[in-house]
Amino acid sequence: MNDNSDSIISRRALLATLGAGALTSSNWAVAEEEAAEFKLNYMLASCMYGKLDVRKCIAQAGKIGATCIDLWPPSHGDQRTQIDTIGHKHYLQACIDANVKSQMTTRYDLGPFGLADEIAVVKQLGGKMIVCGSTGNREGSLRKQVAEFIEKMRPHVALAEEAGVVIAIENHSNALINSPESLKHFADLNESANLGIALAPYHLPQDSRVIAELIKHCRESIVHFYAWEHGLGCHRKMPKAYELMQLPGFGTLDFAPILAALRDIEYRGLTEIFMHPTPRGIPIMPSIAESNGVINKAREYLARCIDRI
Repeated sequence: MNDNSDSIISRRALLATLGAGALTSSNWAVAEEEAAEFKLNYMLASCMYGKLDVRKCIAQAGKIGATCIDLWPPSHGDQRTQIDTIGHKHYLQACIDANVKSQMTTRYDLGPFGLADEIAVVKQLGGKMIVCGSTGNREGSLRKQVAEFIEKMRPHVALAEEAGVVIAIENHSNALINSPESLKHFADLNESANLGIALAPYHLPQDSRVIAELIKHCRESIVHFYAWEHGLGCHRKMPKAYELMQLPGFGTLDFAPILAALRDIEYRGLTEIFMHPTPRGIPIMPSIAESNGVINKAREYLARCIDRI
């Protein structure tokens, strides 16, 4: 997320340390590298707190290192519907008061072809992205099906482009855009900057090398990243310690190669530390403080991974 002022500051610091005569081309490269140091930019997923009042959700962002919020609808959460009840003006004021940006909504309930009204809402809220799923998978050529899906998305993407919004397709289970192969086809065929991939490692083979290679193939098509592993899954009741294995650092997936790949493609999008509780609609931990605690523990693990790469 570097800008010219960051580069100037780095160069001035280097000049002060080394002296102008020592500023070789390699020194310039070091300064530029420092200015572009890789980091994750965090977003709060409202559903991590169940159906907590959206204003209380907003207040948690700074406590987990997030600068913006992703609003979820039922059944995972209900903060997206809450803002319609309390009024968008009051919601945005709560965001302003907490210095949190209303960045994204997640709308699997609408599907990829029903986003017109939501695009307008996200624009009005000052947001930049909507996440949804794709369509069902049929027999036949996977590449052809992906091409057909992208073609069907054209009018919806045109609306998004006009509004300055990106439609992000998550690689969700039992969907067309799901497997590494389908994601590669999507990246190869998609030509719009307003249509991209919300990459969820949970739904991919739990092999860091496979995921890292996929990231390097998809590159700029990746517009959102979920720090989320499969662990023991999320579709049956289990002890909380097992359920939490979906969180980075709580399970067995090594995120260091994945983060190295994101660094290599110069990923500057947002990251959500994520998991699903069972049943849906409840917070990931009994209390707000405990929910923040496990999210921050996962964030600390990701920071250690970045230190390793």
